[in-house]
Amino acid sequence: MHEIKAKSILSAGKNGMNVYRGCLHGCIYCDARSTCYQMDHSFEDIAVKLNAPELLEDALRRKRQRCMIGTGAMSDPYIPLESNLCLTRKCLKLIDRYGYGLAIQTKSDLILRDLDLLKSINSKTKCVVQMTLTTFDENLCRIIEPNVCATKRRFEVLKIMRDEGIPTVVWMTPILPFINDTEENIRGLLDLCIEAKIYGIILWGIGVTLREGNREYFYKQLDLHFPGVKEKYIRNYGNAYEIPSPDQERLMKIVREECGKHGISCNASGIFSYMSRFEDKTSGKQMSLTDYIRQ
Repeated sequence: MHEIKAKSILSAGKNGMNVYRGCLHGCIYCDARSTCYQMDHSFEDIAVKLNAPELLEDALRRKRQRCMIGTGAMSDPYIPLESNLCLTRKCLKLIDRYGYGLAIQTKSDLILRDLDLLKSINSKTKCVVQMTLTTFDENLCRIIEPNVCATKRRFEVLKIMRDEGIPTVVWMTPILPFINDTEENIRGLLDLCIEAKIYGIILWGIGVTLREGNREYFYKQLDLHFPGVKEKYIRNYGNAYEIPSPDQERLMKIVREECGKHGISCNASGIFSYMSRFEDKTSGKQMSLTDYIRQ
């Protein structure tokens, strides 16, 4: 890791933040490795924005209206370093203190450490916890996503959130052609989503995206763990960005049918709209930022 002094923390318009840049989860398909993001250091050499809490507090103070704050889209807020640094927790405390909403995405059960803050945020506004589930088979999951808790544990996190009344969304993406693009895998993941009573599933199709940077890493991992599969990708897709499963249409039909039966949204644009919409759960008139600070 190395420390950096960031100039800003919230993205313009969407109010997203990344406390860290880079990751140690080791997911073989990670798009954040792509060269288009212009990372000027090794992906595993995490850039730590030590001044993130100070920047966030300044940004929240300046806003005229409360809104949803998002985190986890580019870098997981609960990488192992967070256990000691607690930068994500410090930021959640500020979001809670100032009365903002939260949409947080992770693959780690470390998020349970901050359950007290998630519950507090959700009691006043809205807190949406997003978990990635790609692989029902635990052994396969440990190959595809090697340095983070496996699917069963993430499912337990989703159930805890369910029991605490915190809405959840599952990213069922990417699904890797010739590896886990099977009906057994899709139905296994859907069963977990149904039992956890999640709000929605985000996926645009059954497949993966590859571009310069992450494609090379992905192919290297295929050679290590799935001999011969890289050649199938090259033969069927060349250098395409979108890599759809040959069985995409049938598998997507299964997803839509099961979501419809169980009241789970699988409309990505609708889910994003839900996660970006600020809700005020306080009774009576809307509290001002000053009122929240005084609490």
